[in-house]
Amino acid sequence: MSDRYIIEVSSQPAGIVVRCSSGYRFFAASQRFGRLEGQLFRNAREAERAAIRVANGGMASGKADREETTRPDTAKSWAYDSRGYRFAS
Repeated sequence: MSDRYIIEVSSQPAGIVVRCSSGYRFFAASQRFGRLEGQLFRNAREAERAAIRVANGGMASGKADREETTRPDTAKSWAYDSRGYRFAS
């Protein structure tokens, strides 16, 4: 299983998800998917479904999604790995 995945919607990049200790964190590739920025998902498939909902004009986190996703409200700083990926530190 990979530690990072590219999420695409209709052949357009939505963002990447990077595995962290508590799931997969989403990093948006464009402002269109910015509302997903920093959200935590149980797996890459959940992140993909959320990106599809955003692309289709739906909300990023409806009532059902609130149980699956978490916004990193306590993240005070960001760090970057050797490939330039940003993550909460």
